[in-house]
Amino acid sequence: MYKALVKPLLFALDAERAHNLVFDNLRRAARLPGAKAALRQLYDFQHPGLTREVFGLKFANPVGLAAGMDKNAALTDTWADLGFGFVEIGTVTPRPQPGNPAPRLFRLPHDGALINRMGFNNDGAAAVAARLAQRKNRQHIIGGNIGKNKDTPNAEAAADYLAAYEALADVVDYFVVNVSSPNTPGLRDLQEKKPLIDLLQQVQARNQARPQPRPLLLKIAPDLSNSQLDDILEIARETNLSGLVATNTTTARTSLSTDAAHVAALGTGGLSGRPLRQRATEVIRYLHQKSGGALPIIGSGGIHSPADAVEKLAAGAALIQLYTGFVYEGPALVRRINEQLMRQFK
Repeated sequence: MYKALVKPLLFALDAERAHNLVFDNLRRAARLPGAKAALRQLYDFQHPGLTREVFGLKFANPVGLAAGMDKNAALTDTWADLGFGFVEIGTVTPRPQPGNPAPRLFRLPHDGALINRMGFNNDGAAAVAARLAQRKNRQHIIGGNIGKNKDTPNAEAAADYLAAYEALADVVDYFVVNVSSPNTPGLRDLQEKKPLIDLLQQVQARNQARPQPRPLLLKIAPDLSNSQLDDILEIARETNLSGLVATNTTTARTSLSTDAAHVAALGTGGLSGRPLRQRATEVIRYLHQKSGGALPIIGSGGIHSPADAVEKLAAGAALIQLYTGFVYEGPALVRRINEQLMRQFK
């Protein structure tokens, strides 16, 4: 039904407008009697064999929603009804910010891809924390993806990450430090070894000072070289990270079937979806092998089918996340993946 009826209607609209329309309708549906049960009947596939324990947390299944889809924690309970084993909200910054000017989200249908330059648009950490405090499903794992405000200099970035951490620490189950988005000017400079160690050490010190520290992860770009990935593993050991999220969107525009002039006209932004699948898997495999499997990895990038999900897990991912594949394939993708995992690994 999604591909035959819903998707053509949504794809006839501007991408961001379609996103907002879906959110509005999901909010309305959640208030209807019986809607929750209907969604679970259609999309939620749970089985004890799907549960995973990763960095000390128990996940109902390994399929999560990637950060960027629900930046403001607007639909956390609904994502559980749609079968996701966990949800990563954000990226959340300390202060609210509108993000970059629209249009800022574009589809490349021939490539099964998206280009976005949203720019960390979000309601701010306080508003997101208040919303999370009101959620009903307390068993569903929620990750908090945090970043700095656009107007905060890199030299002062740690203060922003600490402020976002403090605001969300009581309402999320794990944290992801995001320094890999290409849409905040200068942000990826924080991936360099020295500033990244300094930033993570400050956040980790605050985290470990709490009575119940949260697992702390780092989200990395797919555009890093193997030597830079080696640095990431060294940094992860030095700062006692619980895991990595691999990968964010890419700035590359290689191997696209969409007309190059059209892609260039869309401008800057991070590319996600099918063109990222192979590189994201390569990064996961490299990190898994080089770490000897000691560092849990959440795999993301180009998962549009159950086979893509199996590929990421076989490469060494402990968990996976969907975003662009969810847009193109619809909500049934989550159930299809979980059913395949039960057949594959039973």
